[in-house]
Amino acid sequence: MERLEALRLVAAQALHGELVFPTGLDVSLTLLRALDDPDCHVDHAVRLVKGDPLLAARVVAVANASIYCRPGQQTADLRQAVARIGLRTTRTLAVAIATRRLAGTPQSPRLREAANRLWVHTSEVAALAQVIARRVSHVDPETAFFAGVVHEIGGFYLISRAADMPTLLDGDPGDWTEDNEAIVGRAILARLDIPPTVCAAIEAMWEGLRSLPPASLGDTLLLADELALTPSPLYTTDATRTADSAPQIDAVVNERTLSEILAESASEVAELAAALRQ
Repeated sequence: MERLEALRLVAAQALHGELVFPTGLDVSLTLLRALDDPDCHVDHAVRLVKGDPLLAARVVAVANASIYCRPGQQTADLRQAVARIGLRTTRTLAVAIATRRLAGTPQSPRLREAANRLWVHTSEVAALAQVIARRVSHVDPETAFFAGVVHEIGGFYLISRAADMPTLLDGDPGDWTEDNEAIVGRAILARLDIPPTVCAAIEAMWEGLRSLPPASLGDTLLLADELALTPSPLYTTDATRTADSAPQIDAVVNERTLSEILAESASEVAELAAALRQ
């Protein structure tokens, strides 16, 4: 099957709600539904998180990142970690696990590499979005972090389907990004009940329209996507950018350039992105 034919098939199936999720994702979705319960308290959340060792490790790692933790206050206690980052961020990390699991467990080295690179890209975008929101655009940082986690959710799904249709990852990236990404992405975002504000920000990212300095959640997400040192493998064949080759943003924020602000936050971004990949 040629790539365009395969992409159109996947998009048409998604448009009609025919989503093929990999084995193992159900566990993550059950956990997400439990954490969504407005009556879910910290103690119950801790019990839920303990049931997923990968999520538990990630919660502790993020809770010890400098954005959430003062020097000398690192913890290995899961309850303290959940209490520190809060239930919203705990849920975001559960969504992160579900997003990464959406790619399945590819047997092909090519698909494994694509999934790993896409996850590195996602973690960088999520961390950048959190910092840009907090220091520049002043939208809610936790919502920006969440949006960064799910902004490539359609891409992970595409990788999972490529196990049966290898041509999906061939050819011009524009075949995916011009129409099919949005069709597939919308279907998955709807299935996972992603909040409308986050969906709108991802729509803005797909459209590629933003203002500088960033003012909205969509601006924040798109700028973070552009600044990530590891581009999405579904958009480009370049493995990485360097800090020197990243876009220089001369937009002025409170008499300082955006580039200066982001340079000061580089260690925070790197630390949070690494914790997200724990």
